[in-house]
Amino acid sequence: MSPRVSRTRGGKGTGKPAPGTGTGSSRKRAVRASPRRETRPSLVIVGTGRLGGALGLALSASGWPVRMHSRSDEGRLRTEALGLKPATPEDLRRARLVLLCVPDAEVPHVAETLATTLPRSVALVHTAGALSLGALGPPRGRALGSFHPLCAVSSARDSLAGHTASISTRSRTLRDVLRRMAVDVGLNAMEVPEGHRAAYHAGAVMSAGLMVALADAAVAALGAAGIPPKDALPALLPLMRSALRGVEARGLAGGLTGPIVRGDAGVVAAHLAALPDDVTPIYRLLSRRALKLASERLRPESRAALEKRLR
Repeated sequence: MSPRVSRTRGGKGTGKPAPGTGTGSSRKRAVRASPRRETRPSLVIVGTGRLGGALGLALSASGWPVRMHSRSDEGRLRTEALGLKPATPEDLRRARLVLLCVPDAEVPHVAETLATTLPRSVALVHTAGALSLGALGPPRGRALGSFHPLCAVSSARDSLAGHTASISTRSRTLRDVLRRMAVDVGLNAMEVPEGHRAAYHAGAVMSAGLMVALADAAVAALGAAGIPPKDALPALLPLMRSALRGVEARGLAGGLTGPIVRGDAGVVAAHLAALPDDVTPIYRLLSRRALKLASERLRPESRAALEKRLR
């Protein structure tokens, strides 16, 4: 079952004319001329790390009444440094939504603690990509959800705009709120089936954290050619960006470049002989994957020669 991706737009309400301002067509003109912005529900973010801070800044800038709840003095200092408002116990009780931006392992404990003190009218939502709704505990009449931005956030001041957020909830009302959150910070909304969250998250990790590990392997390969890391990485980063632009413009198979898509088994053999021992298995594995992508574009003899080299 594949995720459904959709782009939604935030709505605007229509203001009512003040008493005595007119009737009939004049009142209708007043309504059209004076739209009011739809009120965003109150929200408390638990956790003031990189993701919590980034969501707090983005939502606050979009008009959401955001408060930040931290469990440590260090977190409260981060809230102050970001110019965000700390949450009071009353803010937590009155919130429409509490967003847990805490480490995955802490989600069950934090959710259990909050569930014992907050009214059931307060929805609990975690931001962990790999965790199901079950990590928030039994619903007991409370709306539960997840909101996971597909963005490598390395600073609280990183922009989330242009990325995607995966959303999951059984509550139609909460789904609408989470979609509105996504739209207001410039995120696309994608729904991920609960039973397949581990596979979804693995793909996300491969395209972000493991891409960094791949870059490290590429730097090691240049190191085998005598090029130091301080020179290798600045040379490789623009190359990586150009590859991603190709994929964005022409798709996975169309964006593939290099000796595999050219059917050049001799170059692949030379690469395998030159690479450091710990990088060779990575090259071999990824080249097999690239061969599947390029298979239809290769002559049978070229494909057979590459398959032989990559065994």
